[in-house]
Amino acid sequence: MTEPAFSRPRIRARPKLLAIAWPLLAELLLGFGVGLLGLSLASQVSDTASAGFALSNHVFATFFLLFRIVSMGVSVVVTQSLGAGDRLGAERTARAALGASTWLGLGTGLVVFFGAGPLLSWLNAPAAVHALAQPYLQMLALALALDAWNASMSAVMRAHLRPRETMFNILLMHIVHLLLCVPLMRGIGPIPALGLAGFALAMAISRVLGLWVHLVLWRWRLALVPRWRDWWTVPWAQLAPVLHIGLPGAAENVAYRVAMLMSMTVVAGLGVPQLATHSYASQVMNVIVLFCVALGFACEILVGHLIGAGHLHEANRLVRKCLAVGLGVSTCIALLAAVTAPWTLRLFTNDPAIIASASTLLWLTVLLEPGRTCNVVVINALRATGDARFPVMAGALSMLLVMAGGSWLLGVYFQLGLVGVWIAYAADEWLRGLIMAARWLRLGWVPAAVATRRRIVRQVTG
Repeated sequence: MTEPAFSRPRIRARPKLLAIAWPLLAELLLGFGVGLLGLSLASQVSDTASAGFALSNHVFATFFLLFRIVSMGVSVVVTQSLGAGDRLGAERTARAALGASTWLGLGTGLVVFFGAGPLLSWLNAPAAVHALAQPYLQMLALALALDAWNASMSAVMRAHLRPRETMFNILLMHIVHLLLCVPLMRGIGPIPALGLAGFALAMAISRVLGLWVHLVLWRWRLALVPRWRDWWTVPWAQLAPVLHIGLPGAAENVAYRVAMLMSMTVVAGLGVPQLATHSYASQVMNVIVLFCVALGFACEILVGHLIGAGHLHEANRLVRKCLAVGLGVSTCIALLAAVTAPWTLRLFTNDPAIIASASTLLWLTVLLEPGRTCNVVVINALRATGDARFPVMAGALSMLLVMAGGSWLLGVYFQLGLVGVWIAYAADEWLRGLIMAARWLRLGWVPAAVATRRRIVRQVTG
């Protein structure tokens, strides 16, 4: 793993890792807090409302992953360009992301709005859940279209090592969302109670504000002012390296979400109480994964800079350290969540049967978490080196067969219910985690990293 002689001065990765990771963790915690409040408000209406809230959010999250085609690729390509000192190339990539985000956001928003009913039917939503979820999902379509721009613009900011500014923008968006969602959901004064749709409307308003702040930050911190044509044109030459990273990366995420949605059809078929239990346990499980997700994103950003600069050895050391830290911390958090589950689950429900069932699922999460940590940290690192195709090629089959197929096999055929579904989740995470860890530790990513470095050097030298 010889570093090229034209490498730039070494990057001090350790302090930057912490400086990038904690704002990302704060963003994720804020996002989770807003979702938690929404689920809590929905659960106060009924378990049926909370099930509709969770099911619609799964659809929203799946379509949001399409934006990762742009934001994921842009983040990696911009970090690699900046690592090589090619600021002009980084700017061109950022501008190209805007036009791509416009058309992708419009397309996904229209699909979700007009296809909300069929999508929920495909997910086997019970009739009562379907009636509450459809208007909520249609209103979410507006926020989804706006999030296409916010996702790509925040990715550019983080790639420029400006995570704190992005965090403050996310904080502002979530504060506005929180201030608006309660009166819009419950109604206050002349404002009618909109229920779940009020939560989605508050989200859309906050996204408009976030887009405006991103424009200010681009001008202020990056000296980058979008031109009118940047919003509508799609320069394929600049997008080619973005798609090289983003398409496989998004495909891996989409495969995961599709498998998750297929497992959700199994859960929905078990009944409304089981669907609500799955929703509550998933919310707690999402807290557990926040740390390793933030660590994985921070690792990706710094590995991209290091690969662009030609420092392959330092990138290797950084990923190994991130993996060790992530495994230790995430396992401890999972244990804490399992121990405190009987109390934390009361934020959502007082049904003792649901609390007991969800607590069992969270103990299974302790077994699941190390495998998922390997996936999150190593997949992000592989993508930053340019080795973006391996994760989707190696993982898609496991997601569809082990996660989705295993959910039906264990949950329905062997009649293990939600426990069987969770065992299938754990088996999939461990299988993929071991495959990804082996790819990194055996240096299977090095050829892609060398090819990436050579491409950037050719681009800079003309």
